[in-house]
Amino acid sequence: MARKKIGHVELQWTCPNCNTINPGPVTLCGGCGAPQPEDVQFEPAESQQLITDEEKIAQAEAGADIHCPYCGARNAASVEVCYQCGGDLVEGIRRESGRVVGAYKSGPVGTVTCPNCEQENPGNGKFCLFCGGSLAEEKVGKETRVEETEKPQSNMRNWIIIGIVAVLILACGVYLIFANRTKPTIGIVENVSWERSVPIEALGPVDHKDWEDEIPAEGVIGSCSQEVRSVQSEPAPDSVEVCGTPYTVDSGSGYAEVVQDCEYEVYDSFCTYTLDEWSVVDVVVVTGENFEPNWPEPQLQEGQRLGESREENYRIYFKSGEDSFVYTTSDLNLFQEASIGSEWTLNINTFGTLVSIEQ
Repeated sequence: MARKKIGHVELQWTCPNCNTINPGPVTLCGGCGAPQPEDVQFEPAESQQLITDEEKIAQAEAGADIHCPYCGARNAASVEVCYQCGGDLVEGIRRESGRVVGAYKSGPVGTVTCPNCEQENPGNGKFCLFCGGSLAEEKVGKETRVEETEKPQSNMRNWIIIGIVAVLILACGVYLIFANRTKPTIGIVENVSWERSVPIEALGPVDHKDWEDEIPAEGVIGSCSQEVRSVQSEPAPDSVEVCGTPYTVDSGSGYAEVVQDCEYEVYDSFCTYTLDEWSVVDVVVVTGENFEPNWPEPQLQEGQRLGESREENYRIYFKSGEDSFVYTTSDLNLFQEASIGSEWTLNINTFGTLVSIEQ
């Protein structure tokens, strides 16, 4: 898939000293003044807006920021000397970049109720604006309740599915065991019958469907429609762009790039057409109850011919005590050996089905 760039958004980070939420590009905590640690992860804001300021866009595209190897201060990617201590940034540590932060969220910020004073607070807050209590308890509590109610149900479904699959596998295994287990018994041939058939073909128009450029020259094209012929990662003529949900990728500068994974459906003409072909228009069948089967010899009309896919089926009827069995085969030699009154060994499986015969 191709990654399509939509724009940039500002991320945020939480100060590990005072838990103040700071804008991503800010290098010093607005609550306590502490510098941003190297290992602090940028986080998506509750609501994100694409940046339109050219200076911020340039900063977002400049690359990952660098932490000074001497004082640890965070510097912009284009800077060569630390703004805080003046140290050389050649050996500085660049922030990680390329991490998928989350889905792109636009629109108004939701609210969360403080578990202590029950006042409504912005959804991206961690501490209540009214009483200073932690809002994380409310969020954790909700997540815990969801997990407690959904996890057992999910586990139960999984066990039920596993149980059903195990029963089906066991049933198939038992069936195969009993189907292949046979018991020999003696049977006497009481009667025989046979059936032979030949198809009659005629030359005429047959309907087909294919891509327009794959249709034979002699084909007569009917209706066509535009259908997806292939999917590729790059744009092409007659293609339609199909993109997934936008998401954000940390650029290491306090900003994130908003992107979409896209692919391109290439359309082409898919058509119905007719082609004159030999096809079966009738099947002639002859039957008998003797040992001298013959093939049908139908009278062909003009424009007809006999097809090659002839079929022959022979049935041998056995009597074994009070039971009767029918054995079907396409082996003419075996059929003609089963003379009336001859004895054969019948191999009967557990389900009472005649599986094979031996003279």
